[in-house]
Amino acid sequence: MSLPHFVSNQVQQARRYFLDLSPQPEVPLALVCGGRERLNPDYLVQRTDFPFFCVELIVEGEGEVILNGVRRALYPGVAFAYGPGIQHTIRTSPEKPMLKYYVDFTGRQAEALLTASGLGPGLSIHVSPVEEIVDLFENLQRDSASEHPIASEVCLTLLQLLLLKLRERAIPAPVAEPRALATYRRARGLLEQNALLWQSAEQAAAACGMTQEYLSRLFRKFGHTTPYRFLTRIKMGRAAELLLDANMKVQEVAEELGFSDPFHFSRSFKRVYGASPEQFVRRVRRTPQAPPFSHLL
Repeated sequence: MSLPHFVSNQVQQARRYFLDLSPQPEVPLALVCGGRERLNPDYLVQRTDFPFFCVELIVEGEGEVILNGVRRALYPGVAFAYGPGIQHTIRTSPEKPMLKYYVDFTGRQAEALLTASGLGPGLSIHVSPVEEIVDLFENLQRDSASEHPIASEVCLTLLQLLLLKLRERAIPAPVAEPRALATYRRARGLLEQNALLWQSAEQAAAACGMTQEYLSRLFRKFGHTTPYRFLTRIKMGRAAELLLDANMKVQEVAEELGFSDPFHFSRSFKRVYGASPEQFVRRVRRTPQAPPFSHLL
């Protein structure tokens, strides 16, 4: 497959979808493409322009983005946007490569919707809990593979909901964080780094130097989830990568992630993605692939 020229291949793993690569200029709103990318340590994107509006969300790792000359730090919970006429440079930390979601869209209403979200082109915001935004990106990924006649309408509605949710969940940049929020961010970072090694919230709490009850309170307050669910979501994200990129079998993936029972693994996977591992792979692989994007070169 030939990727569109604006899609970077500097990634370790990626799950992408392509819906409308040749949108009509007068449509109110069109969803072009999107996905989830785990970046190479040397990832660097430098553009002077972009054909569509784009929203990106950082969920792991660290880096920086320069939007029209303004430098901003990137870390989990930061979302930023760019579009036509916005110069941008995106760089990951080699020590902590980023995992991010993105969605590209266009249309007569696109810029107004993006601005109303509080994330106009060239801006960044901090959102919490980030899991709620991740859920919407994952729903877009899932429904983009649907063959139902109204699937495209569902995806457009999810895009609008995503932009509204960004506005709802935006919080002031945590320059002077309350101690509890700083502790949550530290614990969350440890869970992100070690999710594939730990099997329980009890292990995670012990490694974070706190009781399981306190860790749970932090995650409920700032993440609207539990440590165990957070660990599970990260594991299932890795599982999706192994199923799609490494072509591993379900039992092999279960063993790789520390599940002694493949049925338990499949149930956990379905709770996160709404489909069994086998159904998930079939849906993603039947998503229409992108044709060469020569008309924008």
